[in-house]
Amino acid sequence: MFIAANFVSALATVLSYLLEIYTWVIIVRALISWVNPDPYNPIVQFLYKITEPVLHPLRKMMRTYSTGIDLSPLVAILIIMFLKQFLVSSLYELASRLR
Repeated sequence: MFIAANFVSALATVLSYLLEIYTWVIIVRALISWVNPDPYNPIVQFLYKITEPVLHPLRKMMRTYSTGIDLSPLVAILIIMFLKQFLVSSLYELASRLR
């Protein structure tokens, strides 16, 4: 059973790292949006392609364009923090019980 436990533990670790990286990508995109970036820059295009599938549905739910302040990055980061606390911790707990 230790193989399954190690697999779940490794999965939790990788998921934690991916969520952390995605948090930083969202932060970088939010900071870049303040300076009116060049839309043809490959880095800016990459950041928009990676974050838009998450931020666009949040924007639609929050109706942010009427207030002029886009809070969708903040909400996305809060959701990622919840996932890290709940999902990753649950996977680590499952791995410890499988041993």
